[in-house]
Amino acid sequence: MATTLLFAPLIGALICGFGWRLIGEHAGQIIATGLLFLSALLSWILFLSYDGVPQTIQILRFIDSGTLVGDWAFRLDRLTTVMLIVVTTVSALVHLYSFGYMAHDENWKEGENYKARFFAYLSFFTFAMLMLVTADNLVQIFFGWEGVGVASYLLIGFYYRKSSANAAAIKAFVVNRVGDFGFIIAIMAIYLLTDSLRFDDIFAQADTLSQTTVRFLWTDWNAVNMICFFLFVGAMGKSAQLFLHTWLPDAMEGPTPVSALIHAATMVTAGVFLVVRFSPLMEYAENARDFIVLIGAFTALFAATVGLVQNDIKRVIAYSTCSQLGFMFVAAGVGVYSVAMFHLLTHAFFKAMLFLGAGSVIHGMHHEQDMRNYGGLRHKLPYTFWAMMLGTLAITGVGIPLTTIGFAGFVSKDAIIESVFASGKGYAFWILVAGAAMTSFYSWRLMFMTFYGKPRGDHHTHEHAHESPVVMLIPLGVLALGSVFAGMIWYQPFFGSTGSVTEWFGASIFMAEGNNLITEAHYVPNWVKVSPFVAMILGLGLAFLFYIRRPDLPRRLAANQPILYQFLLNKWYFDEIYDAIFVRPAIWLGRFLWKKGDGATIDGGINGLTMGVIPFINRVYARAQSGYVFHYAFAMVIGIAILVTYVTLTGGAN
Repeated sequence: MATTLLFAPLIGALICGFGWRLIGEHAGQIIATGLLFLSALLSWILFLSYDGVPQTIQILRFIDSGTLVGDWAFRLDRLTTVMLIVVTTVSALVHLYSFGYMAHDENWKEGENYKARFFAYLSFFTFAMLMLVTADNLVQIFFGWEGVGVASYLLIGFYYRKSSANAAAIKAFVVNRVGDFGFIIAIMAIYLLTDSLRFDDIFAQADTLSQTTVRFLWTDWNAVNMICFFLFVGAMGKSAQLFLHTWLPDAMEGPTPVSALIHAATMVTAGVFLVVRFSPLMEYAENARDFIVLIGAFTALFAATVGLVQNDIKRVIAYSTCSQLGFMFVAAGVGVYSVAMFHLLTHAFFKAMLFLGAGSVIHGMHHEQDMRNYGGLRHKLPYTFWAMMLGTLAITGVGIPLTTIGFAGFVSKDAIIESVFASGKGYAFWILVAGAAMTSFYSWRLMFMTFYGKPRGDHHTHEHAHESPVVMLIPLGVLALGSVFAGMIWYQPFFGSTGSVTEWFGASIFMAEGNNLITEAHYVPNWVKVSPFVAMILGLGLAFLFYIRRPDLPRRLAANQPILYQFLLNKWYFDEIYDAIFVRPAIWLGRFLWKKGDGATIDGGINGLTMGVIPFINRVYARAQSGYVFHYAFAMVIGIAILVTYVTLTGGAN
């Protein structure tokens, strides 16, 4: 069963990508989608029937050279089963949704096999992600890591005729290479210090690594802190954390199903999964975990502030993803790894639904993405409206305070905030509460601007706005169920108590003997437990005031605070700063090496030889070959004279 669910997406990608000429595009799409649903079904069966006993299923030998062993193996534990249902469920629903979304895509002409190519890319992406989450060693996890990078490049740049899509794909690829360099350093350090790349061998030496000092970059490092630091640098790139986040908003150039697949539940959560998978090392790396909390908290704050003023519906949700990933990393950083996975699970449902709901709005509004041209769409798109309403209730954290009854985000987000307070990271606690308030504001802002008020923008577009086909609405309905019930159903195994979490996750998550944060989080003051709910109410009230009662206020506030507004609208000017520090100097250096190095020095030198020196030498030799005997005799005499002189001066005649 495990092997089938693993390879079904790959088979679908191969059939759809290479066999479409024989079976047709439509048949290829059906086969690829059917195989994804098979994989999702088997993943759920495995998740629900798993007995908690870790297993390693050998597939084939891959690298075997001395102590360097990297087999292709399926690591089956509780953490793997959680990631399997997340990846395959969202991917299967995205495949189904894409039938309707890509049916009348205006970016392509008939006969260009773009549909088969698109479904092949989706299936290949899913296969690479499954390789990552089922890895038994660092070789395999890096293979999956780079595989999803390649697939995301292909999907983000799917509309390759658009220069903006090509630029976004390249940007995502390059920025992720920066993070991946850190991951490579971590892999090399692990192999150097443990002489193995297998997880079990590495984890068994965690205590030894915590007492080892290594010299790196002219500095002495604690080995486990250094390894965990560079592992997190790799995670920062994939999960779009602060400083390596700039690729995520631009990635919205890809089709909306791509946004749901990559930016909601799969690739961007790979970094969180990596940190949690290496919890046996993270527990000994206190300094590295402090850095993770710092970056995660400020990522949550940064992305939330930028999301307040964005007008593109997909970009608002993209920055929301970035912010929620910050929440997950803060949870992992303080040591409540199961809570990080809890929010990863619930987030997958409501964020995928929000992205697919946004795609439904874009589809119904003839590819208009600017929310300033929406308004009053709840009557035109009633099913999409209710689906996105449930997603908004989930992400903003609506529920009954001091209970576990509420939408998915209410339960998992509160678990993070309570755990962070219990950890003593006061600055992170207040940042996350502020982030929760901003999340509520921009989420309700999206709903009010899109579905309420009077229609804005092109009158003809509003008149012809229409609900999406059933094939696009079914995934919204399935994800809505997860958005409502996922938090309440899986509260106990993820956040019940330290003992219940340890028992359920088994050896897949390691928590040191003194790590009782999950239990302590249940005994924080009531005002801490209520604070996320209060933040949600404040965000909702402010959004209602700005976009329902007084819709003139946002424009007036932007006019009164132009510097702050432009600062947020331009995303804290990270792109401009990076352009000045990295891009322009790199372009200048490249142009200098091209003009002065390649052109003037290399080409100029070769041209100088071919145009001047070599012809001169040829002319001299040509004159020497005159054909007259006395010329040759004269040359021989000169040569003998030079030889005699040399021998005499060097003493060779003695």
